[in-house]
Amino acid sequence: MSDSQGPDVPGQETPGQNDKAVPTPGQNDKAVPTPAAAPVPGPAARPVFADRSYRSKSGVAAGVLLNALALWMCIDALVKGHGRTPWIALATLLLVIPLVSAFTLWPLVRANDDRLVVRNPFRTVTAPWKQVESLQAALSVELRAGGRKFQVWAVPVSLRQRKRAGRKSMIAKADASVMGSRRGTDSRFPAGGPGLRSALSRTTANTGYGADPAAAGVAWADRVVDELRDLRARAVEEDRPAADGPVAVSWTWWVSAPAVVGAVALIVLLVTG
Repeated sequence: MSDSQGPDVPGQETPGQNDKAVPTPGQNDKAVPTPAAAPVPGPAARPVFADRSYRSKSGVAAGVLLNALALWMCIDALVKGHGRTPWIALATLLLVIPLVSAFTLWPLVRANDDRLVVRNPFRTVTAPWKQVESLQAALSVELRAGGRKFQVWAVPVSLRQRKRAGRKSMIAKADASVMGSRRGTDSRFPAGGPGLRSALSRTTANTGYGADPAAAGVAWADRVVDELRDLRARAVEEDRPAADGPVAVSWTWWVSAPAVVGAVALIVLLVTG
């Protein structure tokens, strides 16, 4: 009679015996965290910058001084005056403070990547860049947006500053050409000696344009207009949806209402007195 299992051979195990249990995939396994997929490289996000603000420093200084003078005179009249004088001083204060603040402290230009905000004494203009038609600095800075023209009070144009900047530009260009022609020689200084070179360094340092002699002769109002034009060109080129929309114009009622009340009160006091 034959054995169905056959003879046992030393060193050989019968299939199915003394085998270690191999775990079935998905059973009795510890959860192994799946590594996160690597981010797909894409276009770099556009950096976001803070709003740029422009205002006249001399206008702010004048506004502070005028308000301080008005407060001093009117408060003195309120304390020491008799009869109708305190009321006249109060009406004058109500008229002068809002008007002086509106024309000196309030005007401001704020610009970001999407829109331009112009705060004038009596109106605030908010214009998306795609609605801005032009920005010009002639005798004053003018904004054309949405088919309308607005004056920009916060950026006054100084003809004296333009003349001074033009002279600095001519001097810087002449010095740069002389320095360029002297390169390659044995002279340690350009024509004119070290004083000319120090004058050139002072000129470029005072303008804030570094060592670029061509940009040294730019007045502040012209530089502001150039920066605003660059922002507009960038917004139109990138075709951002946030840079489009209607032009909004709002009135500055906090200036108009107190000034009207103060003017009416002052006229009534002076006429009836």
